[in-house]
Amino acid sequence: MASFLVSALLASVAVASPLTGGVPTNVKVLSAEDPAYEQLNSNWAGAVLRKDGGTFQAVTGSFKVPKPTGEGSAAIWVGVDGMDCGVILQTGVDASIKGGQVSYSSWYEWFPDPSYTFDNIDFAAGDDVTLTATTHSTTTGTVTIENKTKNQKVTKDVSSTSALCQKNAEWIVEDYSSGGLVEFDNFGTVTFTSATATTGSGSVGPDGATIVDIAQNGTQLTQSSVANGQVTIKHT
Repeated sequence: MASFLVSALLASVAVASPLTGGVPTNVKVLSAEDPAYEQLNSNWAGAVLRKDGGTFQAVTGSFKVPKPTGEGSAAIWVGVDGMDCGVILQTGVDASIKGGQVSYSSWYEWFPDPSYTFDNIDFAAGDDVTLTATTHSTTTGTVTIENKTKNQKVTKDVSSTSALCQKNAEWIVEDYSSGGLVEFDNFGTVTFTSATATTGSGSVGPDGATIVDIAQNGTQLTQSSVANGQVTIKHT
């Protein structure tokens, strides 16, 4: 459903992946001295914590399901790894619109393995949803999506032969790929509240995270920020 973000110094790199993996392409990078420390790329918007390997054990975040406009889709997810490691454990919700009809679907993925959809959980605009991705080791974990408004919850134990590095924890809205980047709908604003990552020494918030935003064809499409333990991603 989503893919890793390539190194900040790479440009125009396409990465093939199963099903709907992304095609990350950096179009501009601001220096680390820039106050925003923002990285523009073609498919990720949000915040990424970056630490040494073996740091992050879990990541969670809550958001209100948006009502998209326009045409296309956007994937809202949390995950471990993907920026500094070519493997990622993630789970999220797609908000899509086609011909004026809005639809939602939920999924999980241990990239580069295929993504899988969840059944038995529904979504509507305004629902309060919590996403959690937990690692038990570098090759095993659990993903959970809870719709608190509808009192529905799905969870799945997952494993992969592709080992995580546990270097990143992220809260993202993505223009994902299905044979190429899908049309990116206007999702409005997504705010991850209770945004928390778990480490061996306790829990940390998103403060100090690297900010990533989407730019395509020379136009910046999102504006992300971190404040007071929240990650806010706006479609511009």
